Amino acid sequence: MSDIAAEKRRLRPVLRDLRVAMDAASRAAAARAVAAVFSASPPWQFSGQVVAGYWPIGAEIDVRPVLEAVCASGGRCALPVVDGPGQPLVFRGWTPGDILVSGRFGTRVPAAGCPILVPTVLLVPLLAFDSRGFRLGYGGGYYDRTIAGFRTAGLHLRAIGVAFARQEMERVPVEEFDQRLDGVATEDGLRLFGDRP
Repeated sequence: MSDIAAEKRRLRPVLRDLRVAMDAASRAAAARAVAAVFSASPPWQFSGQVVAGYWPIGAEIDVRPVLEAVCASGGRCALPVVDGPGQPLVFRGWTPGDILVSGRFGTRVPAAGCPILVPTVLLVPLLAFDSRGFRLGYGGGYYDRTIAGFRTAGLHLRAIGVAFARQEMERVPVEEFDQRLDGVATEDGLRLFGDRP
């Protein structure tokens, strides 16, 4: 294991504890604030967009208010599905009220018969982020593989990390396969990294 990989492994439980330390009311208020940030930002108008979010697990920031706003504004929503180790994510269509089934890693996912969608906006969970646009994820590489695949194929995708403001750190340890985000949304606002195409 490289020194960078070891540092990531050391940081993950510390950063999970940082989220868990937030009370439920603060987490819920942050989720509403993030939804308002997206709704108020003209570049992120949802009509005609396919927005892939995620079903929150543990103390992750809840992006369901964002997804509900997407559906209410004429956009389409999807949730990620892990097909297998080493594979990119697949995105199945979802609307509020749809029945979900158990997925890998404790997630909830749309059933196998739901349509596969290609997102134009990808909301990315994370443990930490920095001002360069790098994130520390959970270690499976699913989001990095997925984002890299879209970029290599020339597909238009805006990858936006979603986090609590307190999850920002000075410098996330980065390996060669880590993909830079196009932006990060927190309860404090939306920060875009302008030199990403």
